[in-house]
Amino acid sequence: MRRDFPRKKRPHRINHEIRATKVRVIGEDKKQIGIMTLREAIELAQDKGLDLVEIAPKADPPVVRIMDYGKFLYEEHKKQQEAKKRQKQIKVKELQIRPKIDDHDLNVKVKKMREFLEDGNKVKVRLRLRGREMGKPELVRNVVDKIMERLEDIAQIESPMKVEGRIGIMLLGPKKVKGGKNAKAKD
Repeated sequence: MRRDFPRKKRPHRINHEIRATKVRVIGEDKKQIGIMTLREAIELAQDKGLDLVEIAPKADPPVVRIMDYGKFLYEEHKKQQEAKKRQKQIKVKELQIRPKIDDHDLNVKVKKMREFLEDGNKVKVRLRLRGREMGKPELVRNVVDKIMERLEDIAQIESPMKVEGRIGIMLLGPKKVKGGKNAKAKD
């Protein structure tokens, strides 16, 4: 028993799926051939061993192009992959610190934050408070000031320290370079 599974929907109509009676035909060299009936256009494409693909269905008459449809889809897929590869994914890295952190320990954390920021990632600083530390907001402010003093050349505060319960959270991002792509080369 044969089952008919639904076909994958194509983004373009090809060959006999085109509904118009007259079409404007563009050749495989991307030069306009002229307006002709659909049957003539399909025969022309089949003589060349190619497909007739509807490019602009809403035009009057609809525009069709003679091309190798499989090759066209493959090239489009490759273009999309290339564009996706060029995109920069920004990740949020998280570090936990305490308000009574020693200078050396803070330097280690700041060094790690610097690495993350240089890679173009954001850094979420999580400050854990315990016991009586919750009643001393100046401890939180001191730690934030020390961090920003050491990272002022590379980081900017995207959201200031917010203390909710026992945890304070601050988000740092890399500084925006003025002048676009070539700003570093000019400096």
